[in-house]
Order: sequence, then structure tokens, then C-alpha cells
Amino acid sequence: MITSTDNVRVKEVLRWRKARERRREGVFVAEGPREVGRALVAGLVARHMYVAPELLPDWPHGGEEVSARVLAKMSYRTEPEGVLAVFEVPLRELRRDATLVLVAVGIEKPGNLGAMARAADAAGADALLVADAACDPWNPNAIRASTGAVFTLPILEATLADVLALPLQKVAAVLGGPMRHTDADLTPPTALLIGAEDDGLDTTWRDAADLQVTLTMQARTVDSLNASTVAAVLLYETLRQRG
Repeated sequence: MITSTDNVRVKEVLRWRKARERRREGVFVAEGPREVGRALVAGLVARHMYVAPELLPDWPHGGEEVSARVLAKMSYRTEPEGVLAVFEVPLRELRRDATLVLVAVGIEKPGNLGAMARAADAAGADALLVADAACDPWNPNAIRASTGAVFTLPILEATLADVLALPLQKVAAVLGGPMRHTDADLTPPTALLIGAEDDGLDTTWRDAADLQVTLTMQARTVDSLNASTVAAVLLYETLRQRG
């Protein structure tokens, strides 16, 4: 059992809190029985697994035992749930026959990106494309917000050129856009473009879209919607139109 917080394994996990280190080694860290269990069920490859028996005595998947104190040091969360695992990032491709893709452009908050993955998975989207991102989908907060959707939903990095090359109509969500989202025809194969929380899509991305749509609001105070909320509304409007 690992009982020292100075152990090299502990330092290794702490290093993977940084996005550049995760990206360099192609790994991510999942925490808690729900996330780790779903990653295992999805068939992802676990490089390391650490379990604190005093916190999670009935964990069925094995792993190297650590003390609760050590797991707390490793954990990104303030209250660890007994297990933490390091997985290899799955390498996936966009299906050639994809008909519904969500494109997250410039998303800054990991929780929002994870929630967008959750909505895309729930709506049966073929993939989530991440462009110009200030955060990555393998951030611990993104993983948690996705409730494990990132383990099975194809998630790929993309550029504007990549998106333009897709044989899909591009529909951009734009505050104050010229068309209500319910008036747009979303029955053809479609890529939904959603911009960052504060500024939305920039001019380059707007101009690249075939359609610009807006979600009408009857607000007394708010002037915009959360990016993941916009994504969910557009995804489900697409499903509604397609029957």
C-alpha cells in the first residue's frame, strides 16, 4: 500500500493535472466509482488504478492500494470517492456517414465542454468536434460534467478548415441571428456550431456557416444562454425535426 504523499506515483498523477502533460502522454485521470467504472465498461485502457480500501472497501476492479490521505493528495476533487485511475485517451474517427455533429468553438470552461459532450451523447450525435479550445475534454471537471459521455462519444480536435471540409450543412448559433432555430431546416446532415460562453462565434466562424440561427428569449435580465444549454436545445430541435 502506498502511504507516502512523496511517492513517485503520487507526483506523476499530480503532473497530469496539467493539460499539456496529459496531451504529451496521451492520458487522462478519472475519479470516483461512476467515472472509472464507466471508462472500464467502455473498454478504455487503464494504465494505473489506485483505490483506498477504507473509502471504497468493495471496489470490484482491483488496483494498487493507497491510503485515504494519499488518494486525497492525488485527487482533483476536495472529497475523493475512493478510486482514481489513469486511462489512455481513446483514438477515434468521425464516421463517414455522420449526420449530426456538434462543434464546440473556443469553449473556455471545462464544465461547459463536458456538459456539451453529455448533451451530444444523449441526443445521439455522431461526434463532438473541439476547435480553438481554451480547455480540453479530458480535464477532470469536463469528465465529471459529461457523466462519462467522453468515454464513448467520438471527440476530435478540429480546425475551421476541417469543419468546412465536412459534407454537412453548417448551422451557427448566433445571438440575435437572422433566423429562429425552429425555422431552420435541420433534417439534412448537419454540423451545429456553438461559440464560447462570453463572446460566441467570431466573424470567421459565422461567415463559414450556411445558416445562422438564434434562440429567442423572453428575458427580463439575462442577455444570453449557457453554451451547453444552446447546444442541447439545437440538438433536440434537430431530433424533433427528424422525427
